[in-house]
Amino acid sequence: MEIGKIVTNSLKYPFRNIKKLPILFILFILVALVPVGIISDNRYVLILGFIAFFAFILIVPGYLFSMVRIGLNESSMFPSMDFGNTIMDSIRMIALRMVYMIVPAIVFFIAFSAVGMSAVDMIRDFKLPSLIFSVIVIILFVLFVYIVFEVLLFFAKARLAYLNSLSEAVKVHKVMSDIKNLGIINILKWLILMAVVMIAASFISSWVMSIPYVGLLIYIGIVIPILESIGNYSLGLLYSNIALNSNDMSRVALDYKKY
Repeated sequence: MEIGKIVTNSLKYPFRNIKKLPILFILFILVALVPVGIISDNRYVLILGFIAFFAFILIVPGYLFSMVRIGLNESSMFPSMDFGNTIMDSIRMIALRMVYMIVPAIVFFIAFSAVGMSAVDMIRDFKLPSLIFSVIVIILFVLFVYIVFEVLLFFAKARLAYLNSLSEAVKVHKVMSDIKNLGIINILKWLILMAVVMIAASFISSWVMSIPYVGLLIYIGIVIPILESIGNYSLGLLYSNIALNSNDMSRVALDYKKY
């Protein structure tokens, strides 16, 4: 599927499923109870918000992950709520993120430990410019490593959706091969178009955010869920270019009755 068509279909996706879209809204509104409780200084709302937050962690990642699967099969349907499978998918998504964040975490720890050991000497010797420069360089390096593994994680999620295998998704060299097969130019085009969509949506929603209290709820409960559904479905459509043409992977059948 061409990149332009992927983005166009992704933009239409949430609005083709208006009847099921409120399910996603409710899930995100639940997590909005935490900031509402903090702002209102209401202990009961805050407690309820933290309970909702843990429910959010167990449900939402898996629910959004289902949209990647649907995109892979180029369907326009919206996931139904299957708590068992959704929670299991959420756990796998959390595990996948933990694996891909190991290297950035190690780099962060080593880099800032090295700076910490030399910072005292630099300060004592009045080498503040050198210290500041070192910190900036390390922050940029750690940020670069983090972005690289965040991108790998993004496509690892698509690989997990396709092969339904966590062990396959953590094979970094396979994920890199998938990225190569998709084409760096195609991915850049897709990223640019999706970035334009997200920036435009964020700019428009900034007006909504100016409404006290209600604006925050609308942004968290409506704007973010729509953007997340567009992004995850778009990822599935993009990866379907591999899934439909690959000769070395057997396609996983999707049970459409679940959706």
